[in-house]
Amino acid sequence: MKKFSLFTATVICCIVILTSNLVAQVNNDLLETSRKIVKEGLTNQTSYKLLYELTSKIGPRLSGSPQAQQAVEWGKRKMLEMNYDSVWLENMMVPRWVRGKYEEVEIIYPSKIKLNSCALGGSGGTDNKWISAEVIKVNSVEEAKQLGEKAKGKIIYFSRPFDQTLIDPGAAYGSAVDQRGRGPNEASKLGAVAAIVRSMTHALDDKPHTGATNFENDVKKIPALAISTIDANKLNELLANGKVEIKVKLSAQTLPDVESSNVIGQITGSEFPNEIILVGGHLDSWDKGTGTHDDGTGCVQAMEVVNILKNLGIKPKRTIRAVLFMNEENGLRGGLNYAERRKSLKEKHIAAIESDGGGFVPTGFGITTDSLKFEKIKSFAYLLEEFHASRITKGGGGADINPLRESGTVMIGLDHDSQRYFDYHHSDNDTIDKVNSRELELGAIAMTILAYAISEIGL
Repeated sequence: MKKFSLFTATVICCIVILTSNLVAQVNNDLLETSRKIVKEGLTNQTSYKLLYELTSKIGPRLSGSPQAQQAVEWGKRKMLEMNYDSVWLENMMVPRWVRGKYEEVEIIYPSKIKLNSCALGGSGGTDNKWISAEVIKVNSVEEAKQLGEKAKGKIIYFSRPFDQTLIDPGAAYGSAVDQRGRGPNEASKLGAVAAIVRSMTHALDDKPHTGATNFENDVKKIPALAISTIDANKLNELLANGKVEIKVKLSAQTLPDVESSNVIGQITGSEFPNEIILVGGHLDSWDKGTGTHDDGTGCVQAMEVVNILKNLGIKPKRTIRAVLFMNEENGLRGGLNYAERRKSLKEKHIAAIESDGGGFVPTGFGITTDSLKFEKIKSFAYLLEEFHASRITKGGGGADINPLRESGTVMIGLDHDSQRYFDYHHSDNDTIDKVNSRELELGAIAMTILAYAISEIGL
């Protein structure tokens, strides 16, 4: 019995040593490959070159627009040029909203002041005529609902600013954006003739920020506009002293849906090709600025993941697929359509990584999954420590990949130092001169390393 116990103990000891040696070797191999990925990415910085082409040569890419179609064709062409294993398009119908020629807002009483404004996506128009009315200021959607009959024939102004005390800019955005998303719909239900919203930004400047507003099917689409934060403060001062009247002229309209596409390309796994790791961003943008941080950066980072692996001659064990989603901004049809097709094709996505927070310095990843898989992904943090992107936290994902969640896919969002993001978001400020090429590339590198580690180890 003693001899058997000694033998058993010796075997167990050997297994432990072998296992430890194997784990150490795997860790060393991953670290060595990660350093090659860093070197390749920072040497060529292909992300910035792609971003310049997309945003400076094609420009803004509102869903259903000719520029959006150009972007689809560009994305497919670039993936083919970068020698992806497979490249294809998946079509769907998308909304087509246009702001038109006119979008003007002017205070006419107690003095004449033209306001810097832009129509919100989904806004109705004024048949190219001026409409004028008294302004009623509210601080929330709930406050607007309490107006009742007082709102009829008026212009409702949603005035609540970002909460500057919140450290996370996304939380500040979330605390205010319901005014833009739901406010005009509630104003219309009350009989208001138009709605004005303070721009969704921390910045104090003269650039209005657009974004989607959502009208219920049986609710009239009234004119809905954002005004700059500086002009919002001016309007607040005037309203504090008495009655204010404003006139609005808007030619925005919703046209019939048109066909568009998600752009998809991949490097096929060598051992488990049917297990897919998705990396993605959304190809469409608003028509203010050139859609650079939102979300040209996410698209080119996703494309760069596959490009880096191809350039290094690395063949991952599992398939890594880059997806450029269409129509995130005003419909999410790209993400919904992609998830629905995956069901019909019975594809298995073990993880999905989305970048939709700008091209700033990466800080890590937010993860939505069970505790065991979370800890497994967290164990890869050492691969990201050299460039300070190793912060792995609970809770993360993205709008386009979220429809995959119900199938058990691990949701992963690339996190950034995003303090400047809403200075640019949905405005004429969102241009390529606001992007640092190294910061952008480091985000692509972080995504590549994590996708590769998941591919090699699995979840």
